Amino acid sequence: MKRDKSFVDHIRVHCRAGNGGHGVVSFRKEKFVPRGGPDGGDGGDGGKVVLIVDENTDNLRSFHYDPKLLAEDGAHGQSWKRHGKNGKTKIGRVPPGTVIYKSPATDVTEAVAMERSDEGVELEPVIDLTEPGQEYVLLEPGRGGRGNFHFRSATNQVPQERELGTEGSEGIFYFELRRIADIGLVGFPNAGKSTLLGKISAKQPKVASYPFTTLTPQVGVVSLDGGSSRCTVADIPGLIEGAHDNRGLGHEFLRHITRCRVLLFVVDIAGSEMRDPIEDIQTLRKEIKLYDEDLAKFPWMVVANKMDLEGADENLAIFQNRFPKVPIIPISAMEGDGIDDLKVEMSKILSDGE
Repeated sequence: MKRDKSFVDHIRVHCRAGNGGHGVVSFRKEKFVPRGGPDGGDGGDGGKVVLIVDENTDNLRSFHYDPKLLAEDGAHGQSWKRHGKNGKTKIGRVPPGTVIYKSPATDVTEAVAMERSDEGVELEPVIDLTEPGQEYVLLEPGRGGRGNFHFRSATNQVPQERELGTEGSEGIFYFELRRIADIGLVGFPNAGKSTLLGKISAKQPKVASYPFTTLTPQVGVVSLDGGSSRCTVADIPGLIEGAHDNRGLGHEFLRHITRCRVLLFVVDIAGSEMRDPIEDIQTLRKEIKLYDEDLAKFPWMVVANKMDLEGADENLAIFQNRFPKVPIIPISAMEGDGIDDLKVEMSKILSDGE
């Protein structure tokens, strides 16, 4: 199954602030004023490159077909001491949770070559944009140069000097979206995460009885404590063994759970010939730790799903004996059983983490 191309959560973007306009050498040319003085105007400043966090934007799709942010150059100065027009600021709108990195590459060709090399690209973190409405000046513009009017003096009444505008900053940047949610649902494909999210929130992700139905992170809002509070829950697409090493779509998905306060591991407690719930939780925990050791220290609990299926009760008893200190909530997402108990435990673990 192909991934939804409309969802873009990381992209390379070429950014350039505008160059400053040049100052001009000019002299007054008026009838009956044969020796008019200098009147060369200043060049305009270039435009900035500014990023704005837009809560109405949920991914980086707008950069997919036009991966660049190029601000306008400032106009050159003119005679009669007229100032060149400043270049327009270029604004890029990004969703909350966007992390900006800078590449050492000087242009797109070099950046692509680095990406394809065995060494990869060493990126420099720039800023983490999380608050709606937040603005950040990514690149400063070039400044306009002064015209010859500024260089006049008693001993230099016909100045030929002027200043050139300076160049604006330029660079190759990587934008990476990390979804922000209170709780992240983690599990193997077909564990029932999408069905669960649909039961506990108003979010209705696509659900089917085959792996990798969810190909993009889904976020739902869940009411807790009888509606007096609420939290956000992200359905992270199913992991596979080796995800930390970017197998399957490993890094595509794992980046999104780094924002979560609590990890909720969903396992198929009924098991099958291909799946064993104890091995599943051990593998999932291992993948999380190998990807980010700090992430493995987050508060977590287990949702034992598919309790309506044969063999679930026996497996649950074995599972609870194997993990006596881990909160385990038995449910059937398909039937809606245990959902209220799950919400109570979700409220508790979020409160404990405050």
